[in-house]
Amino acid sequence: MPSKKSKSIDILRHSCSHVLAQAVWQMFPEAKLGIGPTIENGFYYDFLLPRTLTPEDLKILEDKMRQIIKQNAAFEKKVVPIERALEFYSKKWDQPFKRELTEDLKKQGARAVIVYQDGKFIDLCRGPHLDSTGEITPSAFKLTRIAGAYWKGSEKRPMMQRIYGIAFASEKELKDYLQLQEKIKQYDHRETNKAQKLFGIYEQVGGGLILWHPKGAIVRQIIENFWREEHLRRGYQYVYTPHIGQLGLWKKSGHFSFYRENMYSPIKIDKVEYMLKPMNCPFHVQIYKSEMRSYRDLPIRFCELGTVYRYERAGTLHGLLRVRGFTQDDAHIFCASLQVEKEVSDVLDFAIFMLKSFGFKKFEIDLSLRDPKNKQKYLGNETVWQKAEGALETALKKKKLKYKKTLGEAVFYGPKIDLKLIDSLGRGWQGPTVQIDFNFPEKFDLNYINEKGQKEKVVMIHRTVLGSMERFFGSLLEHTGGALPTWLAPVQCIFIPVSDKFEKKIGVIVEKIKKEGLRIEIDLRNESVGKKISDAIKQKIPYMIVMGEKEIKSKKLAVRERGGKKVQKIALATFVKKLKKEIQSRS
Repeated sequence: MPSKKSKSIDILRHSCSHVLAQAVWQMFPEAKLGIGPTIENGFYYDFLLPRTLTPEDLKILEDKMRQIIKQNAAFEKKVVPIERALEFYSKKWDQPFKRELTEDLKKQGARAVIVYQDGKFIDLCRGPHLDSTGEITPSAFKLTRIAGAYWKGSEKRPMMQRIYGIAFASEKELKDYLQLQEKIKQYDHRETNKAQKLFGIYEQVGGGLILWHPKGAIVRQIIENFWREEHLRRGYQYVYTPHIGQLGLWKKSGHFSFYRENMYSPIKIDKVEYMLKPMNCPFHVQIYKSEMRSYRDLPIRFCELGTVYRYERAGTLHGLLRVRGFTQDDAHIFCASLQVEKEVSDVLDFAIFMLKSFGFKKFEIDLSLRDPKNKQKYLGNETVWQKAEGALETALKKKKLKYKKTLGEAVFYGPKIDLKLIDSLGRGWQGPTVQIDFNFPEKFDLNYINEKGQKEKVVMIHRTVLGSMERFFGSLLEHTGGALPTWLAPVQCIFIPVSDKFEKKIGVIVEKIKKEGLRIEIDLRNESVGKKISDAIKQKIPYMIVMGEKEIKSKKLAVRERGGKKVQKIALATFVKKLKKEIQSRS
């Protein structure tokens, strides 16, 4: 018999799901069972129950699961004729959802179903499971939360109660995972925002719409200025485009046909229908088409920090990371076919440079391709897609970058390369992307005059090097736990007077430092020094200076760096020099 270690973790988690269903059935014999698949790090199971579950019920169910595990009952796989299964779930055990699933299988041509039994409990399930319940480590699983879920995801079907759980091969792995989850909570950018007051989301404005507060706006401005400088150095030209465009533009681009579910309803102005833009590309196309281009002009690189609007379900909205209005660090490159490989290569270099500049040292790359079984979801013909997909893969191979192919993740007009930045907790965040598009040039008749004086189709490259300002800022906050590097921190240093009688003299020092272009504050609140220090620590300000008579007389600042208890005595000029050097080096 294979050892427990050799068993697939998915099989272990699926077996936990089965045991959970058994525990719920013991607690509520009238329970109606739904489905119980595995998910990342765990499992869930859906139930229709006679009452609403409480968090206290999870502990009761965990104990029942451990009792089932202790019995070490074998998981017996049985193949049951489909008619017999339908009769069982109709007459012997009234389980309407299991009966419906069995009927679905019958419609698909199945003549039999698989069930698993341990003890008296039987569950419709394809499996596989462990050999017995006793192979689950009793201390290596935990039920985590309860949520609502519509049967089969349809709002027209019954609302069920979903119990989530996590499971691992050993107790140590569970403890490590729970410790990581606690750290993730601490690093949550929404928690950071409570202390630093960077942005707000307000009911009267609307979900998924971000209002940037002064401190958040400062950080965003710094990021955007850096972004602009780096684009200018690489030969990009800035453009600005409106937030709406006529409906006909979106029909021509294909967005209205292929991207409709992500767009907002049309707005009628002077009997003409307009749409909030979900993307900037059709506008950049118009700028390119505004004059005839020569091969000598190519490549042309238009860039824009363009705000776009996309419909997201209310349940998916999440702080800065999932919003309905966001500013994309967008650019579109118009080039000749022979220039594509170099342009893609340069974009990859640019994106990696940007990620590293903000402290992201690790990333993963996906090559997102068309779903070969569902080609009607995409614009363009087979030749165009093969050419685009081949160009992206060639660029990745020549740069010797590791990547994985993901089928069905291409956008409707072309394949793409996605860079996922890996944060300090090992999580991946969607960031830069580069997409080759042979379809828009055809649809919009985008040409240039080649060396022979003839019209030739241009190639269009869509790309971002951060993703969006909102999501990138949110992931940066979670990567750093809110402890932004000094060059990005909204407040780089805070002065805390030990008494209000020193406020005037300290104020003079603060104003002097501000003139050096540094972001300095003085805490003049009517609070104790201890409270002010505590608040500065919560705000994760890089430098804190507590100042009184001794420091004023000695002309030495008592400087404490973020995260450190040691206080250094530094002359004002030396401190300013140190701060400016740290900012300039973006360390």
